[in-house]
Amino acid sequence: MEYGFTQKLFGYFYHSSCMKQAAKQRLNINKKAIKQEYVSIMKNAKDIGKSRLMSSYCMGAYFIALNRKTPLSPEACFELYKNGLSSNKLFHMVLGNVDSYLDKKKMPGRLKWSADSHLRRYENDWVVDIIEGTPQDDFELGYDYHTCGICNLCRDEGCFELAKYLCRMDYVLADMMQMKLIRTKTIAEGADLCDFRYGRK
Repeated sequence: MEYGFTQKLFGYFYHSSCMKQAAKQRLNINKKAIKQEYVSIMKNAKDIGKSRLMSSYCMGAYFIALNRKTPLSPEACFELYKNGLSSNKLFHMVLGNVDSYLDKKKMPGRLKWSADSHLRRYENDWVVDIIEGTPQDDFELGYDYHTCGICNLCRDEGCFELAKYLCRMDYVLADMMQMKLIRTKTIAEGADLCDFRYGRK
């Protein structure tokens, strides 16, 4: 895919967050090698157009690069990623909070995104159904992902086993936004879909 401004911006953001955390932990890491590997992965990745989840696609690419270019285990890479993003104040601002995320005014845009995703214009992009919670449900907003861009990218890069670590980041992000996430299965663990259900804590 084209390595443009968006991919550079997300790459810089993830890289700076993780390298600040690495410095705190006094880890001896080759920053340049990780950055170069990220660029290489993104250039080789299949295009997903102007996907709403480009940030997640880039997050997956950077996690792969981190695993390849450090001596750390996948678990240690996950902890580095998690702690780096959690301590980034700008990341908290960009994420928003539970009220902004669960705003009912966003539903029409989400439904259009879902309909567009089922056209499957891009092989590696996410395909999603949106589920709006009812008063009887224990969630307000749900997603059923039938395909996952991160899983596709990891599979293409020959490291599908890394995808499950990125799945864990969903709980971290939900917690940062003061949301409750319930999920019973993921594609990364062999299920037919990922069932996200978001609500208020």
